[in-house]
Amino acid sequence: MSKAKSTEYLPFTRPSIDEETIAGVAEVLRSGWITSGPKVAEFEERLSEYFQGRPVRLLSSATGAMEIALALADVGTGDEVITTPLSWVATANVIVRAGARPVFVDVDARTRNIDLSRIEAAVTPVTRALLPVDLAGLPVDRDRLYELANRRGLRVIEDAAQSVGARWGGKPIGAQGDLVSISFHANKNMTTAEGGCLVLNDEDEARRCVLWRLQGVERFADGDLDVTLPGGKHNLTDIAARIGLGQLDRLEEFTERRCTLARRYFRLFDRSLGCELPLEDFEHSNWHMFQIVLPATVLRGRFIRAMHELGIGIGVHYPAIHLLSLYRDMGFKPGDFPNAERIGAGIVTLPLFPAMRDTDVERVCEAVSKVVRKEIWAPRGMSA
Repeated sequence: MSKAKSTEYLPFTRPSIDEETIAGVAEVLRSGWITSGPKVAEFEERLSEYFQGRPVRLLSSATGAMEIALALADVGTGDEVITTPLSWVATANVIVRAGARPVFVDVDARTRNIDLSRIEAAVTPVTRALLPVDLAGLPVDRDRLYELANRRGLRVIEDAAQSVGARWGGKPIGAQGDLVSISFHANKNMTTAEGGCLVLNDEDEARRCVLWRLQGVERFADGDLDVTLPGGKHNLTDIAARIGLGQLDRLEEFTERRCTLARRYFRLFDRSLGCELPLEDFEHSNWHMFQIVLPATVLRGRFIRAMHELGIGIGVHYPAIHLLSLYRDMGFKPGDFPNAERIGAGIVTLPLFPAMRDTDVERVCEAVSKVVRKEIWAPRGMSA
């Protein structure tokens, strides 16, 4: 490896956008129709084909998709929604904004997803829905999830923000199930820069999703309009949709490359370091992220700085939600969900994106080994 290649900065993720897509965006800009229009309609149709005929509506974010999904599921004041404490805070925030209360259930230590065996004990008479998360693109066991939901009469809102390209039962995540929210944020496996979509059950839900998407406005042929619900502003632009069309064409390629890189991580990673590796699942996961949990004696802040000094970017996805101030104020406290707390305190995301070279994985593994072996600092909880 040349010196220039070995010292260049390696981010933890970077989107791959080809020249054809860039030219297509320029065409949209020249067309004069840059907000929601024909490209949004085309992208929705293509996504519906990918999700095996289910209705799909594009939105400006997966957060907006979850907000609308909660509204479609009639979740509101006084209701409870069961979810995971190990996710991006949006997962819980949307429940709070709906007027409901998030009920956290600890995660499974191996999958890092919500522990399905603990959900039953958390169900109460006011539980309205389950909101599981596919952390790092590893799907929650959909068979067990829906058996429980159907038995207890609960709606399921899948936070599949990270799971586009992942599969369950041989089908893409989103091709089956209830309401499925998917993200196309800049760091996702396919992107629209910002954006997301909601996969729905039928055309009636899709119609109501459109109302929630744009102020609840329904327009009529004579130029009149009506508003029947307090919708928001969640529509996607044609500019973003054109990026998404180019990305969808390459999704299978992107997923295959991520799997190749993940396999290389497993092959090269020094298992004697004491780091916890992710579940080695190549049947279901799309390998959105490759995350390790540092040993308890390694201070994460110093690890991140040391890796940055070696030219390697590190992400943190995510600290435990219930320990954030908003949720502590609701009564959650340290010790409530030990697995999520331990994982959230030590988890780091290593670089993984399709444009990475095989040698980049070697470089990351060597750097992790060097930093961890040199610096076994102090028990977690001390200042970094």
